[in-house]
Amino acid sequence: MTTDDPTPSGPTQRTLVGEGDAALDQRLSDELDRHNAAATADVEPARELTVQVLDGDGALLAGASGWTWGAAAGIAMTWVDASVRGQGVGRDLLAAFEEEARARGCTHVFTTSFTFQAPDFYVAAGYRETFRWEGVPTAGRDDVHLRKDLC
Repeated sequence: MTTDDPTPSGPTQRTLVGEGDAALDQRLSDELDRHNAAATADVEPARELTVQVLDGDGALLAGASGWTWGAAAGIAMTWVDASVRGQGVGRDLLAAFEEEARARGCTHVFTTSFTFQAPDFYVAAGYRETFRWEGVPTAGRDDVHLRKDLC
């Protein structure tokens, strides 16, 4: 969808609505990184943090990706193959993520998990629920926000 609207203070602008756009995502990330760096010049820049658990043949059994920035670590995505769930692989994955976050100076880590995903997994690992959006993404399902202090 495209709309062309004259703005009260200047030239016509276009608004584009679409689906996934990797170039836009990268541009937004770059712009926010610049803004954040200027506002927090005394803090090391954010760094990505990934952990992989591989089987003997190098196939991915589990993975986590997120970031660290200042005292905070965030887990954006966690996945454990169904064939190894309940065997401690996820626990080891999470422990490795937390260990590296501590090594980078983080004092807490946070994540989100829908109720149909794994909030109980995080609670069992010492995370506490800090917020819950009920009915997200749909009725009967919730978006659970969790945090763990690392010190």
